[in-house]
Amino acid sequence: MTEPKQALLVIDVQNDFCPGGTLAVPHGDEVVAPLNKLIDDFLERGAPVYKTRDWHPPATKHFAAYGGTWPVHCVRDTEGAEFHPALRDDPRITVISKGVDEHDGYSAFDHTDLATRLHNQNVEEVVIGGLATDYCVKSSVLDALKHGFKVKAIENAMRPVDLQPGDGDRAIDEMRDAGAEIV
Repeated sequence: MTEPKQALLVIDVQNDFCPGGTLAVPHGDEVVAPLNKLIDDFLERGAPVYKTRDWHPPATKHFAAYGGTWPVHCVRDTEGAEFHPALRDDPRITVISKGVDEHDGYSAFDHTDLATRLHNQNVEEVVIGGLATDYCVKSSVLDALKHGFKVKAIENAMRPVDLQPGDGDRAIDEMRDAGAEIV
């Protein structure tokens, strides 16, 4: 039996979501090392690697100042929107920008062409890690399942915001209940 063709999705490991950022996820930078190991493994095998990023306009209803939930973060072309400096970069990695308009863009699949790209590459399974467990990672995992992909979510390569204590654990339960494998 052959392994399904995989792609790696690295979700939103950006400066604003890491310690010191405007919307820092506690210990968010701790995902970099395990993700770099996965990136190296996938690139070595010639498997597709995608990095997603929030790429918000300066004014959007996503931000509290314009009626949304969140402080200003990951405004396109700012240092906060850049990937964490220690996160592996390589010309073979495809960057997917999300939240580029008035859509929140929690999921890597939300108003992007990611599903089409993956289907065109005959990807059957996605391996997902990044920030944050209880928002963009969870939304991406659930949407990947809806698009017909098998999903492995890498527990040591994601961290939660935990606005409410336990949000991260509840997100992992929700992903598992939806059919994702938590590894």
